[in-house]
Amino acid sequence: MKKSSLHHLVRRGRVFPEKQLSPEEKASIEAEDAVFYQRCREVFERVQPELMLEHYDWFIIIEPDSGEYFINEDKNVALSQSRSQHPGKKCIIMRINETGTCGRI
Repeated sequence: MKKSSLHHLVRRGRVFPEKQLSPEEKASIEAEDAVFYQRCREVFERVQPELMLEHYDWFIIIEPDSGEYFINEDKNVALSQSRSQHPGKKCIIMRINETGTCGRI
């Protein structure tokens, strides 16, 4: 039998250290994300009161460029609807409730 080595090399750090983003690139991405979220939140705030009456705690997927949204009890069904209508577009998933959050922290 072969003896197993008791000395294991522990590697620490990033897998690809040469692919790190600069602070400017990180700030740019965060700013774009904040603008995207704000556009989606505007659509959500507009439709939330009427949808909460009959579809409380359902999933809503919002595509902010067109202002379209897709709702369903099942997240995967709503996601497939949005992907069939807007393939490759960035969308946001929320819940139809008071805060729009999908889970607990």
